[in-house]
Amino acid sequence: MRFGLALPPQIKVFGAFFVYSFAMGSMFPRLPDIQEAMGVGEGQLGLALIGSAVGTLISLTFAGRFIEAVGYRRVLLAAIPLLSALYALAVWAPGPLVFFLLLVPVGLTIGCIEVIINIEADRVEHAIGRRIMSRAHAFWSLGFFTAGMVGSFLAQAGLSTQLHLMIMIPVILVATLVVLGQFQPAAHRAGSSTDETPRFARPTPAIMALVAVCLSALLMEGAGIDWSAIYMRDLFAAAPFWAGFAVAVVAGSQAVARFFADGFVDRFGPVLVARVLLSVLGLGVLLTFLSLSAWSAYLGFAMIGIGSSALFPLAMSAAAQQTDRPAAINVAALAQFSFTAFLLGPPLLGMVAEHFGIQWTFGIGLPLVLLGLVSVQVLAPRPVNKLVTP
Repeated sequence: MRFGLALPPQIKVFGAFFVYSFAMGSMFPRLPDIQEAMGVGEGQLGLALIGSAVGTLISLTFAGRFIEAVGYRRVLLAAIPLLSALYALAVWAPGPLVFFLLLVPVGLTIGCIEVIINIEADRVEHAIGRRIMSRAHAFWSLGFFTAGMVGSFLAQAGLSTQLHLMIMIPVILVATLVVLGQFQPAAHRAGSSTDETPRFARPTPAIMALVAVCLSALLMEGAGIDWSAIYMRDLFAAAPFWAGFAVAVVAGSQAVARFFADGFVDRFGPVLVARVLLSVLGLGVLLTFLSLSAWSAYLGFAMIGIGSSALFPLAMSAAAQQTDRPAAINVAALAQFSFTAFLLGPPLLGMVAEHFGIQWTFGIGLPLVLLGLVSVQVLAPRPVNKLVTP
Protein backbone atom coordinates (compact mmCIF):
# COMPACT_ATOMS: atom_id res chain seq x y z
CA MET A 1 0.00 0.00 0.00
CA ARG A 2 1.33 3.42 -0.96
CA PHE A 3 0.64 6.63 0.88
CA GLY A 4 0.49 10.11 -0.54
CA LEU A 5 -1.34 12.15 -3.11
CA ALA A 6 -1.59 11.27 -6.79
CA LEU A 7 0.02 14.38 -8.25
CA PRO A 8 1.18 15.35 -11.74
CA PRO A 9 4.91 14.68 -12.21
CA GLN A 10 5.94 18.35 -12.25
CA ILE A 11 4.04 19.00 -9.02
CA LYS A 12 5.90 16.10 -7.40
CA VAL A 13 9.16 17.67 -8.52
CA PHE A 14 8.17 21.03 -7.05
CA GLY A 15 7.09 19.30 -3.84
CA ALA A 16 10.36 17.39 -3.59
CA PHE A 17 12.39 20.60 -3.90
CA PHE A 18 10.20 22.30 -1.28
CA VAL A 19 10.21 19.52 1.33
CA TYR A 20 13.94 18.92 0.88
CA SER A 21 14.85 22.58 1.35
CA PHE A 22 12.45 22.92 4.27
CA ALA A 23 14.31 20.08 5.99
CA MET A 24 17.67 21.58 5.06
CA GLY A 25 16.79 25.15 6.02
CA SER A 26 15.61 24.55 9.56
CA MET A 27 19.08 24.81 11.12
CA PHE A 28 20.28 28.09 9.61
CA PRO A 29 18.03 30.54 11.50
CA ARG A 30 19.35 28.90 14.68
CA LEU A 31 23.06 29.38 13.92
CA PRO A 32 23.34 32.31 16.39
CA ASP A 33 22.03 30.00 19.14
CA ILE A 34 24.35 27.19 18.05
CA GLN A 35 27.33 29.54 18.08
CA GLU A 36 26.48 30.86 21.55
CA ALA A 37 25.97 27.35 22.93
CA MET A 38 29.40 26.29 21.67
CA GLY A 39 31.07 29.52 22.76
CA VAL A 40 33.10 29.84 19.56
CA GLY A 41 33.86 32.59 17.08
CA GLU A 42 32.74 32.82 13.48
CA GLY A 43 35.98 31.25 12.25
CA GLN A 44 35.54 28.01 14.19
CA LEU A 45 31.83 27.87 13.39
CA GLY A 46 32.60 28.33 9.68
CA LEU A 47 35.18 25.54 9.73
CA ALA A 48 32.65 23.26 11.43
CA LEU A 49 30.04 24.04 8.75
CA ILE A 50 32.46 22.73 6.13
CA GLY A 51 31.52 19.23 7.32
CA SER A 52 28.33 19.26 5.25
CA ALA A 53 30.23 20.68 2.26
CA VAL A 54 32.78 17.86 2.43
CA GLY A 55 30.04 15.24 2.62
CA THR A 56 28.12 16.81 -0.26
CA LEU A 57 31.14 16.95 -2.55
CA ILE A 58 31.94 13.29 -1.83
CA SER A 59 28.34 12.30 -2.47
CA LEU A 60 28.01 14.30 -5.70
CA THR A 61 31.16 12.59 -6.99
CA PHE A 62 30.51 8.99 -6.02
CA ALA A 63 26.80 8.50 -5.22
CA GLY A 64 25.60 7.90 -8.79
CA ARG A 65 26.10 4.15 -8.84
CA PHE A 66 24.67 3.74 -5.32
CA ILE A 67 21.51 5.60 -6.32
CA GLU A 68 21.11 3.58 -9.50
CA ALA A 69 21.56 0.32 -7.58
CA VAL A 70 19.12 1.11 -4.76
CA GLY A 71 16.63 3.04 -6.90
CA TYR A 72 15.59 6.67 -7.08
CA ARG A 73 12.31 6.13 -5.24
CA ARG A 74 13.79 4.26 -2.27
CA VAL A 75 16.70 6.65 -1.83
CA LEU A 76 14.54 9.79 -2.06
CA LEU A 77 11.83 8.58 0.32
CA ALA A 78 14.46 7.59 2.89
CA ALA A 79 16.94 10.43 2.39
CA ILE A 80 14.68 13.46 3.02
CA PRO A 81 13.43 12.32 6.48
CA LEU A 82 16.95 11.05 7.23
CA LEU A 83 18.32 14.50 6.44
CA SER A 84 16.00 16.04 9.02
CA ALA A 85 17.06 13.47 11.62
CA LEU A 86 20.77 14.03 10.92
CA TYR A 87 20.40 17.79 11.36
CA ALA A 88 18.55 17.19 14.62
CA LEU A 89 21.44 15.00 15.79
CA ALA A 90 24.13 17.47 14.67
CA VAL A 91 22.83 20.36 16.78
CA TRP A 92 23.53 18.38 19.95
CA ALA A 93 27.26 18.74 19.23
CA PRO A 94 29.11 20.23 22.24
CA GLY A 95 31.87 21.77 20.13
CA PRO A 96 32.93 22.58 16.56
CA LEU A 97 34.88 19.35 15.92
CA VAL A 98 31.95 17.11 16.77
CA PHE A 99 29.67 19.47 14.82
CA PHE A 100 31.93 19.07 11.77
CA LEU A 101 31.91 15.26 12.06
CA LEU A 102 28.13 15.10 12.49
CA LEU A 103 27.59 17.34 9.45
CA VAL A 104 29.55 15.03 7.13
CA PRO A 105 26.68 12.46 6.90
CA VAL A 106 24.32 15.42 6.46
CA GLY A 107 26.32 16.36 3.37
CA LEU A 108 26.37 12.79 2.07
CA THR A 109 22.57 12.75 2.27
CA ILE A 110 22.24 16.18 0.64
CA GLY A 111 24.37 15.04 -2.31
CA CYS A 112 22.12 12.03 -2.97
CA ILE A 113 18.97 14.17 -2.85
CA GLU A 114 20.51 16.82 -5.13
CA VAL A 115 21.38 14.22 -7.76
CA ILE A 116 17.90 12.67 -7.74
CA ILE A 117 15.73 15.78 -7.76
CA ASN A 118 17.75 17.64 -10.40
CA ILE A 119 17.82 14.63 -12.73
CA GLU A 120 14.11 14.13 -12.12
CA ALA A 121 13.39 17.79 -12.91
CA ASP A 122 15.35 17.50 -16.16
CA ARG A 123 13.54 14.30 -17.21
CA VAL A 124 10.09 15.64 -16.36
CA GLU A 125 10.90 18.87 -18.19
CA HIS A 126 11.71 16.82 -21.29
CA ALA A 127 8.66 14.57 -20.90
CA ILE A 128 6.07 17.36 -20.59
CA GLY A 129 7.73 19.60 -23.19
CA ARG A 130 8.15 22.78 -21.16
CA ARG A 131 10.79 24.28 -18.88
CA ILE A 132 10.34 23.74 -15.14
CA MET A 133 13.91 23.85 -13.79
CA SER A 134 13.91 27.50 -12.69
CA ARG A 135 10.49 27.10 -11.10
CA ALA A 136 11.65 23.93 -9.34
CA HIS A 137 14.54 25.88 -7.82
CA ALA A 138 12.06 28.61 -6.90
CA PHE A 139 10.29 26.02 -4.76
CA TRP A 140 13.65 25.18 -3.18
CA SER A 141 14.00 28.84 -2.20
CA LEU A 142 10.38 28.91 -1.01
CA GLY A 143 11.03 25.91 1.24
CA PHE A 144 14.08 27.63 2.68
CA PHE A 145 12.02 30.80 3.23
CA THR A 146 9.36 28.82 5.09
CA ALA A 147 11.98 27.10 7.24
CA GLY A 148 13.51 30.50 7.99
CA MET A 149 10.20 31.94 9.13
CA VAL A 150 9.35 28.90 11.28
CA GLY A 151 12.81 28.92 12.81
CA SER A 152 12.57 32.65 13.55
CA PHE A 153 9.26 32.28 15.38
CA LEU A 154 10.46 29.29 17.40
CA ALA A 155 13.71 31.02 18.30
CA GLN A 156 11.78 34.08 19.50
CA ALA A 157 9.48 31.82 21.51
CA GLY A 158 12.52 30.49 23.36
CA LEU A 159 12.29 26.92 22.06
CA SER A 160 15.69 25.26 22.15
CA THR A 161 17.42 24.48 18.87
CA GLN A 162 17.52 20.78 19.75
CA LEU A 163 13.79 20.53 20.42
CA HIS A 164 13.00 22.63 17.34
CA LEU A 165 14.86 20.28 15.01
CA MET A 166 13.49 17.18 16.72
CA ILE A 167 9.96 18.46 16.07
CA MET A 168 10.88 18.85 12.41
CA ILE A 169 11.57 15.10 12.01
CA PRO A 170 7.92 13.90 12.11
CA VAL A 171 6.84 17.01 10.16
CA ILE A 172 9.28 16.21 7.35
CA LEU A 173 8.40 12.51 7.45
CA VAL A 174 4.69 13.20 7.02
CA ALA A 175 5.32 15.83 4.31
CA THR A 176 7.54 13.40 2.41
CA LEU A 177 4.94 10.63 2.50
CA VAL A 178 2.10 12.96 1.49
CA VAL A 179 3.93 14.65 -1.40
CA LEU A 180 6.19 11.80 -2.58
CA GLY A 181 4.47 8.65 -1.32
CA GLN A 182 3.42 7.76 -4.89
CA PHE A 183 6.62 9.05 -6.50
CA GLN A 184 7.88 7.06 -9.47
CA PRO A 185 10.98 8.30 -11.31
CA ALA A 186 10.46 9.59 -14.84
CA ALA A 187 11.89 7.67 -17.76
CA HIS A 188 15.33 8.47 -19.14
CA ARG A 189 15.44 11.09 -21.86
CA ALA A 190 14.97 9.36 -25.21
CA GLY A 191 18.26 9.20 -27.10
CA SER A 192 20.29 10.56 -24.18
CA SER A 193 23.74 9.19 -23.48
CA THR A 194 24.11 6.73 -20.64
CA ASP A 195 27.89 7.12 -20.50
CA GLU A 196 29.30 8.38 -17.22
CA THR A 197 30.96 11.77 -17.19
CA PRO A 198 34.53 11.86 -15.86
CA ARG A 199 35.06 12.09 -12.09
CA PHE A 200 36.84 15.36 -12.77
CA ALA A 201 35.94 17.36 -15.87
CA ARG A 202 38.81 19.61 -16.92
CA PRO A 203 37.73 23.26 -17.12
CA THR A 204 38.43 25.26 -20.27
CA PRO A 205 38.98 29.04 -20.42
CA ALA A 206 35.34 29.45 -21.47
CA ILE A 207 34.15 27.43 -18.47
CA MET A 208 36.32 29.48 -16.12
CA ALA A 209 34.78 32.64 -17.61
CA LEU A 210 31.34 31.21 -16.78
CA VAL A 211 32.53 30.49 -13.24
CA ALA A 212 33.57 34.15 -13.03
CA VAL A 213 30.04 35.24 -14.04
CA CYS A 214 28.25 33.28 -11.32
CA LEU A 215 30.90 33.15 -8.56
CA SER A 216 29.64 36.26 -6.76
CA ALA A 217 26.07 34.92 -6.79
CA LEU A 218 27.11 31.55 -5.39
CA LEU A 219 29.22 33.03 -2.59
CA MET A 220 26.74 35.74 -1.63
CA GLU A 221 23.77 33.35 -1.65
CA GLY A 222 25.72 31.06 0.66
CA ALA A 223 26.82 33.98 2.84
CA GLY A 224 23.20 35.08 3.15
CA ILE A 225 22.19 31.60 4.30
CA ASP A 226 25.12 30.99 6.66
CA TRP A 227 25.84 34.41 8.13
CA SER A 228 22.86 36.77 7.79
CA ALA A 229 21.31 35.79 11.14
CA ILE A 230 24.61 36.25 12.98
CA TYR A 231 25.16 39.51 11.06
CA MET A 232 21.86 40.94 12.35
CA ARG A 233 22.57 39.81 15.90
CA ASP A 234 26.11 41.19 16.00
CA LEU A 235 25.56 44.52 14.26
CA PHE A 236 22.05 45.46 15.34
CA ALA A 237 21.46 43.33 18.46
CA ALA A 238 18.47 41.84 16.64
CA ALA A 239 16.05 39.71 18.64
CA PRO A 240 16.00 36.01 17.67
CA PHE A 241 13.04 36.46 15.33
CA TRP A 242 14.58 39.36 13.44
CA ALA A 243 17.94 37.61 13.21
CA GLY A 244 16.39 34.49 11.67
CA PHE A 245 14.14 36.63 9.49
CA ALA A 246 17.23 37.71 7.53
CA VAL A 247 17.67 34.12 6.28
CA ALA A 248 14.02 34.08 5.17
CA VAL A 249 14.44 37.42 3.34
CA VAL A 250 17.32 36.06 1.23
CA ALA A 251 15.43 32.88 0.34
CA GLY A 252 12.04 34.52 -0.16
CA SER A 253 13.28 37.21 -2.56
CA GLN A 254 15.24 34.58 -4.44
CA ALA A 255 12.11 32.43 -4.77
CA VAL A 256 10.07 35.27 -6.26
CA ALA A 257 12.81 36.13 -8.76
CA ARG A 258 13.23 32.51 -9.83
CA PHE A 259 9.50 32.19 -10.61
CA PHE A 260 9.81 34.89 -13.28
CA ALA A 261 13.42 34.44 -14.44
CA ASP A 262 12.73 32.26 -17.50
CA GLY A 263 10.27 34.76 -18.96
CA PHE A 264 12.74 37.63 -18.66
CA VAL A 265 15.52 35.57 -20.25
CA ASP A 266 13.26 34.62 -23.17
CA ARG A 267 12.28 38.26 -23.69
CA PHE A 268 15.54 40.16 -23.08
CA GLY A 269 18.28 37.56 -23.54
CA PRO A 270 20.74 36.11 -21.02
CA VAL A 271 23.41 38.83 -21.23
CA LEU A 272 21.10 41.75 -20.37
CA VAL A 273 19.34 39.77 -17.63
CA ALA A 274 22.69 38.77 -16.12
CA ARG A 275 23.92 42.38 -16.16
CA VAL A 276 20.79 43.52 -14.34
CA LEU A 277 21.03 40.70 -11.79
CA LEU A 278 24.72 41.40 -11.14
CA SER A 279 23.95 45.09 -10.69
CA VAL A 280 21.16 44.31 -8.21
CA LEU A 281 23.47 41.88 -6.42
CA GLY A 282 26.22 44.50 -6.24
CA LEU A 283 23.85 47.08 -4.72
CA GLY A 284 22.65 44.51 -2.20
CA VAL A 285 26.19 43.63 -1.22
CA LEU A 286 27.02 47.33 -0.85
CA LEU A 287 24.01 47.94 1.40
CA THR A 288 24.90 45.07 3.72
CA PHE A 289 28.57 46.05 3.77
CA LEU A 290 27.86 49.65 4.73
CA SER A 291 25.43 48.59 7.50
CA LEU A 292 23.49 51.87 7.62
CA SER A 293 20.52 50.45 9.53
CA ALA A 294 18.72 47.18 10.15
CA TRP A 295 16.14 47.93 7.46
CA SER A 296 18.77 48.82 4.87
CA ALA A 297 20.43 45.50 5.71
CA TYR A 298 17.15 43.64 5.08
CA LEU A 299 16.83 45.48 1.77
CA GLY A 300 20.39 44.44 0.97
CA PHE A 301 19.57 40.81 1.77
CA ALA A 302 16.50 40.97 -0.48
CA MET A 303 18.62 42.35 -3.33
CA ILE A 304 21.20 39.61 -2.76
CA GLY A 305 18.42 37.03 -3.08
CA ILE A 306 17.14 38.59 -6.31
CA GLY A 307 20.60 39.14 -7.78
CA SER A 308 21.75 35.59 -7.08
CA SER A 309 18.55 33.96 -8.35
CA ALA A 310 19.30 33.01 -11.95
CA LEU A 311 23.00 33.57 -12.66
CA PHE A 312 24.01 29.96 -12.10
CA PRO A 313 21.22 28.53 -14.32
CA LEU A 314 22.22 31.02 -17.05
CA ALA A 315 25.83 29.88 -16.78
CA MET A 316 24.78 26.23 -16.98
CA SER A 317 22.79 26.90 -20.15
CA ALA A 318 25.78 28.67 -21.68
CA ALA A 319 28.07 25.77 -20.72
CA ALA A 320 25.76 23.33 -22.50
CA GLN A 321 25.96 25.46 -25.66
CA GLN A 322 29.77 25.41 -25.87
CA THR A 323 30.92 23.70 -29.05
CA ASP A 324 34.43 22.58 -28.10
CA ARG A 325 33.41 19.23 -26.54
CA PRO A 326 30.27 17.31 -25.44
CA ALA A 327 27.75 19.37 -23.48
CA ALA A 328 27.70 16.91 -20.56
CA ILE A 329 31.43 17.39 -19.92
CA ASN A 330 31.22 21.19 -20.03
CA VAL A 331 28.21 21.17 -17.70
CA ALA A 332 30.02 18.81 -15.32
CA ALA A 333 33.12 21.04 -15.31
CA LEU A 334 31.09 24.14 -14.46
CA ALA A 335 29.04 22.29 -11.84
CA GLN A 336 32.11 20.88 -10.08
CA PHE A 337 33.87 24.22 -9.77
CA SER A 338 30.69 26.13 -8.91
CA PHE A 339 29.45 23.67 -6.30
CA THR A 340 32.89 23.65 -4.70
CA ALA A 341 32.78 27.45 -4.42
CA PHE A 342 29.17 27.42 -3.17
CA LEU A 343 29.77 24.74 -0.55
CA LEU A 344 33.25 25.64 0.72
CA GLY A 345 33.35 29.41 0.21
CA PRO A 346 30.59 30.66 2.55
CA PRO A 347 31.72 28.61 5.58
CA LEU A 348 35.28 29.83 5.07
CA LEU A 349 33.97 33.39 5.16
CA GLY A 350 33.66 32.83 8.90
CA MET A 351 37.43 33.34 9.09
CA VAL A 352 36.98 36.68 7.33
CA ALA A 353 34.20 37.65 9.75
CA GLU A 354 36.24 36.77 12.82
CA HIS A 355 39.33 38.72 11.75
CA PHE A 356 37.85 41.70 9.88
CA GLY A 357 34.22 41.96 10.99
CA ILE A 358 30.97 40.33 9.93
CA GLN A 359 30.34 43.02 7.26
CA TRP A 360 33.29 41.68 5.27
CA THR A 361 31.55 38.34 4.68
CA PHE A 362 29.49 40.39 2.23
CA GLY A 363 31.99 43.13 1.36
CA ILE A 364 34.26 40.53 -0.18
CA GLY A 365 31.58 40.03 -2.83
CA LEU A 366 32.04 43.49 -4.38
CA PRO A 367 35.14 42.68 -6.50
CA LEU A 368 33.52 39.37 -7.49
CA VAL A 369 30.45 41.23 -8.79
CA LEU A 370 32.76 43.43 -10.90
CA LEU A 371 34.48 40.30 -12.19
CA GLY A 372 31.08 38.94 -13.23
CA LEU A 373 30.16 42.15 -15.06
CA VAL A 374 33.45 42.04 -16.97
CA SER A 375 32.88 38.39 -17.97
CA VAL A 376 29.13 38.50 -18.66
CA GLN A 377 29.39 38.51 -22.46
CA VAL A 378 30.33 34.82 -22.34
CA LEU A 379 26.60 34.14 -21.73
CA ALA A 380 25.71 35.26 -25.27
CA PRO A 381 23.82 32.47 -27.09
CA ARG A 382 25.92 30.24 -29.31
CA PRO A 383 25.04 28.01 -32.25
CA VAL A 384 23.54 24.64 -31.36
CA ASN A 385 26.22 22.17 -30.35
CA LYS A 386 26.82 19.86 -33.31
CA LEU A 387 29.90 18.12 -31.97
CA VAL A 388 29.87 14.42 -32.78
CA THR A 389 31.74 12.11 -30.45
CA PRO A 390 33.01 8.66 -31.38
